[in-house]
Amino acid sequence: MALRELSSLERFLGLKKPNKYSTQGGKKVPVLQNNNGPALIGLVTIASHLVHEAKRAELLGDSAEQRAVVQQWIEHRITRLDNCSKEEVKVILKELNQYLEDKVYLAGNIFTLADILMYYGIHHIVVELAILEKERYLNVTRWFDHIQHYPGIRHHLPPVVVLRNRVYPNGHH
Repeated sequence: MALRELSSLERFLGLKKPNKYSTQGGKKVPVLQNNNGPALIGLVTIASHLVHEAKRAELLGDSAEQRAVVQQWIEHRITRLDNCSKEEVKVILKELNQYLEDKVYLAGNIFTLADILMYYGIHHIVVELAILEKERYLNVTRWFDHIQHYPGIRHHLPPVVVLRNRVYPNGHH
């Protein structure tokens, strides 16, 4: 999964020469064989490196506070979302839904690497949600749909239909 995410991130960033990746260990941690130095290990480390390589530092946040928020959400993705149980998914979605209540993106009003990596990490969960569950987590659904339509993000993932048409609620025509 992480290798496809990194390839999609490279394409989004417009990096011309694709990198060579491998994985290590039972959890298949991504490894970037770097010609200029030691290998880089881990999704977050490699993704941040790619952002710097593409000279797109704004994706890491424009201020110290935004950079901290971006790091916090990326860490949240790796430590809580990845490999979580079915019971934990509901808690994570509820927390994320509350957090996104007054925000367009995870770091406020700017699109960042946190949005990209959380989108990739949560895609398989949103795909499985029933319509009523998508409506229960309306802020997550809104954010998810916004990110999946952001130009160049959804390379390796299928589109997800997020909400039914609400023009005629309750079947009144």
